[in-house]
Amino acid sequence: MARVGLTRERLVRAGAELADEVGFDQVTVSELARRFDVKVASLYSHVRNSDDLKSGIALLALEELADRGAAALAGRAGKDALTALANVYRDYAREHPGRYSAAQWRLTPEEAAASAGGRHAGMTRAILRGYDLTEPDQTHAVRLLGSVFHGYVSLELAGGFSHSAPDSQESWSRILDALDALLRNWPAAQPPTR
Repeated sequence: MARVGLTRERLVRAGAELADEVGFDQVTVSELARRFDVKVASLYSHVRNSDDLKSGIALLALEELADRGAAALAGRAGKDALTALANVYRDYAREHPGRYSAAQWRLTPEEAAASAGGRHAGMTRAILRGYDLTEPDQTHAVRLLGSVFHGYVSLELAGGFSHSAPDSQESWSRILDALDALLRNWPAAQPPTR
């Protein structure tokens, strides 16, 4: 009975649920086989190994995040768009910590090219159009936003802000205010020093 209906998609989704329960690092084909009460070998016709399963979970997470981001950004610009996208990442990480971790998994160049990763960069660049940044400053700003969002969310998930005041939400709001101010007043490029 357990083997009926096993597909790659079903295994990846089950792996994503497992990642949220026990942590992405703990996801293996063996653990998934136990969940389905099947032998490990019966899963190898759908996934090559644990790394292949993890890549599938990463692709799923990137797609889910991109879908949420696109919905949140619809009709927004400037600080509203910045806040909406930042909150998508933070909320997703809180709801799905294992999947969020999976979104950081190093994909092969082929997997990355076919993933929703490009949509993430495109959404961030769309936000930045409201701040009139040109290249290479736009790329610098994309990297800044990604670093701040991921860094804050990762520290928060690890409990890094739970031991002192002010509340983490207050800090998050202030950080988004600061990012908006920085993007509106982006520093001019300095000439290279010799």
